[in-house]
Amino acid sequence: MESHLNSKTFLLLFFLTFAQTCYGAILFSSLPQTLVVSASPKQGQVLKAGEDNITMTWGLNQSYERGIDESYKVTKVKLCYAPESQADRAWRKTVDDLKKDKTCQFSMVERPYTSHQNQSFEWMIETDIPTALYFVRAYAYDSAGNEVAYGHTIALFNIQAISGRHLSLDIAAACFSAFALVSVFCFFFAEKRSRRLMAAKN
Repeated sequence: MESHLNSKTFLLLFFLTFAQTCYGAILFSSLPQTLVVSASPKQGQVLKAGEDNITMTWGLNQSYERGIDESYKVTKVKLCYAPESQADRAWRKTVDDLKKDKTCQFSMVERPYTSHQNQSFEWMIETDIPTALYFVRAYAYDSAGNEVAYGHTIALFNIQAISGRHLSLDIAAACFSAFALVSVFCFFFAEKRSRRLMAAKN
């Protein structure tokens, strides 16, 4: 009986895997982690959107045998939500099916894949990046545009979103306020002086 159940379970898993393949589902868990990715932010570092840069470097892990990257054609590097910033947020949820996965929503750079050397890029944090804890992940794609490998950073870092207020705006507001206050006092003293002159003439 147990053997019969095991056979059924095996067949079920086989057909599920076959169905996913037929419908083009690519599972993150099926991808080899053959890329090495590093980024400039240190663990726990806080960066500001619209102000700070992130420098990342990526390439093939040289410990793998030659030719394993033969199908790699394009590399895309993305900014991804850390698990802590996905809690209670379904719109950031990690899903094994990469077509449904919402972990890495922000594209940082796309480059043709090169096997002979690492690539690097400096990315200015865009102004629409929300406050959260992040990491950086790179995907390798084949000629059909399918993910075939990945790599990501270990360090997690924070990004603070733009609050809507800028230092230049605050300075301008302060200047206008000071100008308005000075104008009121000048008008008050001018009016008072005018009244004294009129009283002296009378």
